[in-house]
Amino acid sequence: MASPFLGEFLGTMVLVLMGNGVVASVLLKDSKANNAGWIVITAGWAFAVMSGVFTSIAAGGADAHLNPAVSLGFAIISGDYSKLASYIPAQLLGAFLGATLVWLHFFPHWARTEDPALKLGCFSTGPAIRSPFWNLVSEVIGTFVLMLVVFSIFSKAVSGTGPAPALGPLLVGALVWGLGLSLGGTTGYAINPARDLGPRLAHALLPIAGKGDSDWGYAAIPVIGPMLGAALAALLVSGLHL
Repeated sequence: MASPFLGEFLGTMVLVLMGNGVVASVLLKDSKANNAGWIVITAGWAFAVMSGVFTSIAAGGADAHLNPAVSLGFAIISGDYSKLASYIPAQLLGAFLGATLVWLHFFPHWARTEDPALKLGCFSTGPAIRSPFWNLVSEVIGTFVLMLVVFSIFSKAVSGTGPAPALGPLLVGALVWGLGLSLGGTTGYAINPARDLGPRLAHALLPIAGKGDSDWGYAAIPVIGPMLGAALAALLVSGLHL
């Protein structure tokens, strides 16, 4: 039963359920966490990443990428692109299911929340200032840093043979928390095409009470930007032989 596909699927589902769950807790009306703020959101996403990685590994996904950009980065480093064909669909499907579970979990709150933009924010990212070029640059930089530090965490230069198995997810979660606090305020730090596209599709298809449009005009940026950022980081790491 356990398999890399299942691991990527379940891990990404947990990632999005907990990550978008904390966003919904903060944004939706009459939630007990309403207006808890950005630090709560970034902390929740950090724990979501950690939990998703542990789940993925336990379910047979030893790589635990949970992110097409991460999968692309490791493919560039290794020269083996064969995993992309199974990992990316698993990640997208897991993200879609995770977002659907968020909708179900907070079901009464959608009708009580008047602002459609807040509802969309519980599914996908959006810019604080809409400027497509600079929004793309933000996503490229954020994902570049994500990949560079992930490669560094697991490099022999940092930890000899690598961190202890249970320590890796904790360190990656801390990295995502730091990224959210430092670089996330511009675009909501998608840094993961599946995390944005899967839930955006869920928002478009689900009968969410009082929802607006799914902002497809912006949707390419949190897909293209992370892929570019990951590719650039992988090329740098390849040159440095980290």
